Amino acid sequence: MIKMTHVEQTYSDVPVLHDVSFEANAGELIALVGPSGSGKSTLLQLLGLLQTPTAGDIQFGEQHVNQQSDEQRRKMRLEEIGFIFQESHLVPFLTAAEQLELVAEEAGRTIDAVAMLAAFGLKDRADHLPHALSGGERQRVAIIRALVNQPRLVLADEPTASLDYMNGRQVMEVLQKQAHDEQKMVIVITHDERMLEYCDRVLRIEDGYLSEVE
Repeated sequence: MIKMTHVEQTYSDVPVLHDVSFEANAGELIALVGPSGSGKSTLLQLLGLLQTPTAGDIQFGEQHVNQQSDEQRRKMRLEEIGFIFQESHLVPFLTAAEQLELVAEEAGRTIDAVAMLAAFGLKDRADHLPHALSGGERQRVAIIRALVNQPRLVLADEPTASLDYMNGRQVMEVLQKQAHDEQKMVIVITHDERMLEYCDRVLRIEDGYLSEVE
């Protein structure tokens, strides 16, 4: 579980988030929507422990992360949180399998990269460099890379924005499966309302205020 309680975030005396409170639970795929500049990315960075709030409390399981040291938060990011971005940000000179192995090596894990790719329909792409993959395939590799450390929380910032509709649906299906079948918390920023059908809940943020969309 992630729980935010009365969270505020201010930059140079300019308020960005106002009294944000909500919970996310294992098994949920949550969409975060709202206009540009509304505070979505700031909220995602707080959830990803990349920032600390100006006020309020963030709880991850039984841990109150505001009270943790920088090293403790860094360890949580490495072990508990997976990040997915609009662009795949794959290393251009590493194959799909090597992308996963690099992350595993940094975390001290041993993985079967080909088997992981096969589970997402990419077994025959294991030895391909990023330039030889389609946009949808690159994004799926990026998602698998984010899952190497078996995180409890997956944060995705516009993961379908650079994809066509069909590839975007494939990506959302993967994220939905991670939430429902693997019991992860998945939170996705999206501007594409067609992707909301995959989500269990929709949260809207506007002018720094968060509300739940019925």
